[in-house]
Amino acid sequence: MDVEIVGRLLSTLPVDDDHPYRTGPWRPQTTEWLADDLEVVEGEVPADLDGIYLRNTENPVHPAVKNYHPFDGDGMVHVVGFRDGKAFYRNRFVRTDGLFTEIEAGSSAQWAGISEMPDWAPRQDGWGARGRMKDASSTDVIVHRGMALTSFYQCGDLYRLDPYSAEPRGKETWGGAFPAEWGVSAHPKVDDTTGELLFFNYSKQAPYMHYGVVDADNRLVHYTEVPLPGPRLPHDMAFTENYAILNDFPLFWQPEALVQGAHIPRWHRDMPSRFAVVPRRGGAEPIRWFEAESTYVLHFTNAYEDGDEIVLDGFFQGDPEPADTGTGDKWTRAFRFLALDRLQTRLHRWRLNLVTGQVKEERLTDTITEFGMINSAHAGKPYRYAWAATGKPSWFLFDGLVRHDLLTGTEERISFGEGVYGSETAMAPRVGSTGEDDGYLITLTTDMNADASYCLVLDAARVADGPVCKLKLPERISSGTHSTWADGAELRRWHTADTAAQAIDL
Repeated sequence: MDVEIVGRLLSTLPVDDDHPYRTGPWRPQTTEWLADDLEVVEGEVPADLDGIYLRNTENPVHPAVKNYHPFDGDGMVHVVGFRDGKAFYRNRFVRTDGLFTEIEAGSSAQWAGISEMPDWAPRQDGWGARGRMKDASSTDVIVHRGMALTSFYQCGDLYRLDPYSAEPRGKETWGGAFPAEWGVSAHPKVDDTTGELLFFNYSKQAPYMHYGVVDADNRLVHYTEVPLPGPRLPHDMAFTENYAILNDFPLFWQPEALVQGAHIPRWHRDMPSRFAVVPRRGGAEPIRWFEAESTYVLHFTNAYEDGDEIVLDGFFQGDPEPADTGTGDKWTRAFRFLALDRLQTRLHRWRLNLVTGQVKEERLTDTITEFGMINSAHAGKPYRYAWAATGKPSWFLFDGLVRHDLLTGTEERISFGEGVYGSETAMAPRVGSTGEDDGYLITLTTDMNADASYCLVLDAARVADGPVCKLKLPERISSGTHSTWADGAELRRWHTADTAAQAIDL
């Protein structure tokens, strides 16, 4: 199907929809915009801000088979580009196999979602390691070798997009070595120092996890099994100069329910959390396992080596399986496991000693935050700052931002204001930056008061000062999560002047 006609086939959701994650701040979009020279409503675009902010979003096109979950939505990538004091905006649906199949089937859902039984749907086959859901490629977005890659949290294909325009460029193949049977999970990591891409995948069938490395020339140079005792639900990974850190958390699908085709996650609080320390390129050194306090971690901020120890930072969940208290409306109860305050997510540090095998843990803050971002030049290395989202109580919405200083323990925060919700905030070093926090923070907001959306640019070192620039987008966009920043000079290494000029005239 011609990708150009997709946008004319997408308005199938009912106008009287009352689902909280298809209405209000999560109201899906059907228009694909090309907006140049965005209107500046506050401040001015910094002249030393050069690059691209990309955000992926679950944006449902068709009604669910029965029970919609916000993680089921189709992928949509938002692009805001900056150069020479100007900014542009693009948004595009990710042209996945699943989206095309549903359009060709008469614009109806063909696969069950995360909260549905597979046999409810017209089709039970799927893409990726799970083999039961549509690979919507709606979770994450990264940039490797000048190409944007979108991914799905339950494993699938990596869809290639032009980072300037979000136009499709096919699937990633790694020269025919892509692990098609297993796919790739969301949150592959790019090491800015080596140019490598590190990834993992997982499955309900043995072997339950693999880890791989793609080098700076886009060749799959390492791929190995990571032994697990059964199906697990890993979501993120971390890396240091010499190691990758994977996990086996005690929140996973009930084995007896899986036999019946039901996917019911449970927190086994009597089991420890386990971390696998894997040599980045494998070899003779074996995988080391470390046990820690029972929890679940959705996202890590960073890891690095400190003498004999690996320091690993992430968001410890105090209650990975919040109880239904019976209070609140049906939606609040149904989606309690999405709310940061219910999960009790706090920045936490694990120290894994490679000599003694011991683990030391400490809570880094009492503040509830998640979806932390760092200056990517410090990924896998010692670092000081993380910028993370605060959440609206009982909802999956970001209502502010905290700058965590991990050296001093101090915090600086900003609230977006009542009825205004942000996205995962990327850190963009300024041109010629000289420090870890010498740059800008970029986020997209959904402003329910103004019925509008904006791109905010903040000083990374002075978050509480408010935006140095506020740009109006052409439409109020759906709330969303994961993002990345791609440096302009680095992108231009991979894109010819003609290609960049065709993508955007700046």
